[in-house]
Amino acid sequence: MISSVGIAIIWAAVAIVALIILLWFFPVTLWFQALISGVRISLIQLVLMRWRKVPPSTIVMAMVTGTKAGLKLDANALEAHYLAKGNVPNVVNALISADKANINLDFKMAAAIDLAGRDVFEAVQMSVNPKVINTPPVTAVAKDGIQMIAKARVTVRANIKQLVGGAGEETVLARVGEGIVSSIGASESHKDVLEHPDSISKVVLAKGLDAGTAFEILSIDIADIDIGKNIGAVLQIDQANADKNIAQARAEERRAMAVALEQEMKAKAQEARAQVIEAEREIPLAMADAFRSGNLGIMDYYRIKNIQADTDMRENIAKESV
Repeated sequence: MISSVGIAIIWAAVAIVALIILLWFFPVTLWFQALISGVRISLIQLVLMRWRKVPPSTIVMAMVTGTKAGLKLDANALEAHYLAKGNVPNVVNALISADKANINLDFKMAAAIDLAGRDVFEAVQMSVNPKVINTPPVTAVAKDGIQMIAKARVTVRANIKQLVGGAGEETVLARVGEGIVSSIGASESHKDVLEHPDSISKVVLAKGLDAGTAFEILSIDIADIDIGKNIGAVLQIDQANADKNIAQARAEERRAMAVALEQEMKAKAQEARAQVIEAEREIPLAMADAFRSGNLGIMDYYRIKNIQADTDMRENIAKESV
């Protein structure tokens, strides 16, 4: 048999468990905390939040924080934002910071910025304290062919109205780099860029590079400029090498044509020699026929031989002199 003490202990344990369950379903402590903080929210509404899988503590603490900061927040709007996978505390902190900094930001816009995937609290802070973005090295070439490598610091401030749908830091950096390349490329000499680096900032700022972005560019400062290669000289050397290769190719073509022509002339000369040799073979036969017919006498024959001997002698003398 269980003693009366044991029964009392069991009933006490049951009572404690029941009280814990009751307090979990009916967060009286949280409701009382909201009440004394000036937040009007019913206990039934807190219970319904639990059924909707919304932590009442998150909503209540956000409302208490906002109310103490002078904001008027709606519990249903906060609950809806939480169910939409939004960051309720971050949105409330952003609204408080914007209110203290006199920045026009309402809950609807803050919730939209948060649901768009941007840190709305960081954006408000950036509106108060501008952010400095360092650009990567930007390479450009002046008109005199000298390559220049520039680095810039871009001071930006968040544009609250453009945070939803506006371009990010990558776009700003790309546009600034494009402006630097355009400014240096328009300079007559690299010396002008080194003497007046602020001219780059003025030209780039005048282009309105922050249009359509989530930022407002406050200033662009050239942090460093280095001189790179002489691109103009490199291009001239490459062009000279290309011209030389073309000239060599054309000379080789002409040489090949000359060799082919020489071979052709040699072939024609050999053909002519063959014809001469063939004609010389006919001479003795013609002379013999002339002797028989009486058209050639013995003295004529000797004169021909003398002329032939004299011709051979002259040819030998010419060959020796060469």
